[in-house]
Amino acid sequence: MTRRDMLLAAAVATLWGFNFVVIDWGMRGIPPLFFVAVRFSVVALAAVVVPRPLANWKTVVGVGLFMSLGQFGLLYTSIALGLQPGIAALLLQAQVVLTIVVAALALRERPNRMQTIGVLVGTVGLGVVALGRGGDAPALAVVLCLLAALSWAIGNVISRQAGPVAPAKRLGALSLTVWSSLVVPLPALGLSALIEGPDAIAAGIAAFGWRPILSTLYTAGLCTLVGYAIFNALLARNRSASVVPWVLLAPVVAMASAALLLGQVPNAWETAGGLVLVAGVFVANAPVGRRAVRGGHPGRDLPRAAATESARTAR
Repeated sequence: MTRRDMLLAAAVATLWGFNFVVIDWGMRGIPPLFFVAVRFSVVALAAVVVPRPLANWKTVVGVGLFMSLGQFGLLYTSIALGLQPGIAALLLQAQVVLTIVVAALALRERPNRMQTIGVLVGTVGLGVVALGRGGDAPALAVVLCLLAALSWAIGNVISRQAGPVAPAKRLGALSLTVWSSLVVPLPALGLSALIEGPDAIAAGIAAFGWRPILSTLYTAGLCTLVGYAIFNALLARNRSASVVPWVLLAPVVAMASAALLLGQVPNAWETAGGLVLVAGVFVANAPVGRRAVRGGHPGRDLPRAAATESARTAR
């Protein structure tokens, strides 16, 4: 990668990492599921100029339900329940190892040795974070965040099964992200009415001032549309293995910004567990040996493909 591309990759990771603090900052007083509906309503507006993806509606709906509605509905709710944005960013990295597990079960893609070791190491890290969580992180919030990572992983597998989906047009790389967002607003609003209640929605509308507006513009505009466009351009010019690891800067940015701006400093157990989790992600993404590549191991490209799809499609 050139120095310019490395700076762009770092900038995108910074946008995505700071996103967690912006969500927490803008969601105060707003029901989380209602906030998700607003965010993806803004993203869906881009369907006016972004061409339809080269995928059937089953894929579009599946990605929308799991990678967008499921992931962010659970993530926003976990943050609203008290999970620190930095810890949420760390726990979401479990999607890489969970994608390997889901693909093994759903697609019969047998993981190679490094992927298996990465899953085991990542699981240990998750256990350390969960057991050593601070008093401000309720067990339910941790569980919901891990379910968000699982939902993201399922969306990764659905997206990967579809194969290439970007039409050969300008802005085509945004197609699946934008068009799958059309699936989210109405179900999110319905779940908000059912779980959070009409009164909470009314209160959220009344409280929707400049802070949630700026938060929505940041998450929908900068993180989803601008961030994805830059990241996809980087993938077009460089190898995935050179670009995807930069995404692991996101939880570092999230934890640093949460500590500086919100005073949320993770305890020693959370930090140690997060480092072990990230180490597991690195191991799972490690290139396999030459012999495995020549032999056409069915799971050899899964971690890099999963990380690429998750980074490119879910922000």
